[in-house]
Amino acid sequence: MKKKLIINAITVNEGIQSKNDILVEGDKIIQIKPNIEPEIDVEVIDAKGFYILPGLIDDQVHFREPGLTHKGSIQSESKAAVAGGITSYIEMPNTIPQTTTKVELDKKFQIASNTSAANFSFLFGGTNENIDEILKLDKKQVAGIKLFLGSSTGNMLVDDPEVLRKIFSSTDLLIAVHCEDEKTIKKNLDKFIKKYGVDIPISKHPLIRSNKACYISSSKAISLAKETGARLHVFHLSTAEETRLFDNKKELKDKKITSEVCIHHLWFTDADYDKKGTLIKWNPSIKSKSDQNELWKALNDDKIDIIASDHAPHTKIEKDNTYLQAPSGGPLVQHSLLALLTFVKRGKISLEKLVQKACHNPAILFQISKRGYLREGYYADFVLVNLNAKTKVTRDSLLYKCGWSPFEGVIFDAKIEKTFVNGIKVYDDGMIIKTNAGKQLTFNR
Repeated sequence: MKKKLIINAITVNEGIQSKNDILVEGDKIIQIKPNIEPEIDVEVIDAKGFYILPGLIDDQVHFREPGLTHKGSIQSESKAAVAGGITSYIEMPNTIPQTTTKVELDKKFQIASNTSAANFSFLFGGTNENIDEILKLDKKQVAGIKLFLGSSTGNMLVDDPEVLRKIFSSTDLLIAVHCEDEKTIKKNLDKFIKKYGVDIPISKHPLIRSNKACYISSSKAISLAKETGARLHVFHLSTAEETRLFDNKKELKDKKITSEVCIHHLWFTDADYDKKGTLIKWNPSIKSKSDQNELWKALNDDKIDIIASDHAPHTKIEKDNTYLQAPSGGPLVQHSLLALLTFVKRGKISLEKLVQKACHNPAILFQISKRGYLREGYYADFVLVNLNAKTKVTRDSLLYKCGWSPFEGVIFDAKIEKTFVNGIKVYDDGMIIKTNAGKQLTFNR
C-alpha cells in the first residue's frame, strides 16, 4: 500500500487543536507533526480548511445480522457508519439467533471479517440461562456483556435477581445494561390501554416508559455493581434523575461505574412526537426538554462518559404502525457525527469534548488496542470534516438498508469529507470507496 501524507489539516486530539500533517504507512500512523516533507511515491492529500478527528468508536449499534437482514446488515450499516465518520463499532446481541453462545459469537465475527467497512466487535448477550457460556468467554476477544434489564427489541430480558447477582459477581468483563423497570412499564401501559385501547398516542410513550422506570432500574443496577464490584456501563441515559447517580470525581480509567448518552436523546424532545410520530419511538423514550438539558449538563461535566448512537434500524413499513405495533429504534450512524458537529457550531459542546466522548473515552472504557486517538503507532482511523459546509439529509443520500432517517430534511452545519479505516480511504465526498476494510478490535486486558 502506498504511503499517504495528509497535509495542512487541523488535528483535534487529546484536548488540543493544532496544525499537523499525518503520514500513514500500511494500516498505521507513522508520523504526526507540522510540515512533513513528502517522500517520492507518496499519495499527498491536501486537507486545508478541514479538521481531522480520530475515527469515532460507537459502542452501541444494532446492525441486524444474522436473522434480521431485511432491516440492515453488517455490510450495509457499516458502510453508513464510515460515511458518518464512525470507524469502529460494538454491535449488540439481539439478533436471530441471539448472540448468547460462543458458537453464535464466532459466526458474527466471521461475517464481519468478510463484509465490514469499519472495525468491529460484539457484546455477548446475557440471559436467565446462559451463565455457563458467559464464564467461557475470552476477555481479549469479546467487548463485554450486554444485559437487558428492561425488555426491548429481541426479548432478552434478564429478570432473575439471582442470575443477575451471579453474572455481576462472576466476571470482570464490562457489563453494559439497558435499564428500564419492567413492572413500572407494565403498570403504565395497562393504564393507557384502559384509556385508549389500541389507539395509544405516541406522545404517551415517555409516560409509559417513564423517568421513574429508568431511574428504578438504573439505581438498582448501580447498587448491585457497588455491592459486587462489577464493572458497569449504563447505556443511553434519558432522564435528569439518572444523571445524579454518576460522579465526575475520578478519571475515566479509574471509574468502575460509567454511563453514556445517545444522539437522539440530545437532539429530539417529547415536543417532536407530534411531527415525527413512531419514527422517534426509542427505548428508553425521548423525554422532556428539561431532561435533555440535564443530559447536556452531565455530559459536559463528565458525569456522562460516552456519546453513542444506539443505531437500530427497522423498515419504514414496520415503523409506520400503531403505537403498540411499531418497534422501537431508528437508523443513526450516518448522521450522529454530523449532529454532534452541528452542536459544536451551536455552542452546545466543544470539538475537543466531542472527540473525548466519542473517540478517546470508548477506547479507554473498553480497553481497545491502538484506536481512538491520533498517535504515532496507532491504527490510521480518522475522519476529515468541514465545518464551513452544510449537509442536507435527503432520501437519496441515505446508505441505511431501511431507506429512511429521522433526520430527513435536516440541514447539518458540517460535512464529512473523507474517512480512513486502517489507512484505507473508505469514504470520499459522498462515495463509498472500500467495503471490507474493517478489522476485529483487540483489547488490552
